[in-house]
Amino acid sequence: MYPNNLKYSKDHEWVDLETNRIGITSFAQEALGDVVFVELPEVDVEIEAGDSLGVIESVKAVSDLFSPVSGRIIAVNEELLDRPELINEDPYGEGWIVEIEITGEADLLSADEYEKLVKEE
Repeated sequence: MYPNNLKYSKDHEWVDLETNRIGITSFAQEALGDVVFVELPEVDVEIEAGDSLGVIESVKAVSDLFSPVSGRIIAVNEELLDRPELINEDPYGEGWIVEIEITGEADLLSADEYEKLVKEE
């Protein structure tokens, strides 16, 4: 159900360790509902795992996006500024949020571990 090539956080973010992209999981975007606004971080900012990467606003709620890894922001998905619905349409592809030069990882889960976590919620 969740892509096996990604790692997951308990806060429902995913990390692609090959591309260094971060986004939110299909579970998170479904819980949020239609995403209407995304606040992205600045490029070149150093962050620690657990720090806020920005805000996602949906028709249901406003939620902080937390970084599952430490590092430096090297790119943001500016397409989301005009088309935040990409997070709903393609959360693991065109709906990515940031790219980060990873310097440290938090406690990341495999796809199977994340699926188990979601079933418990």
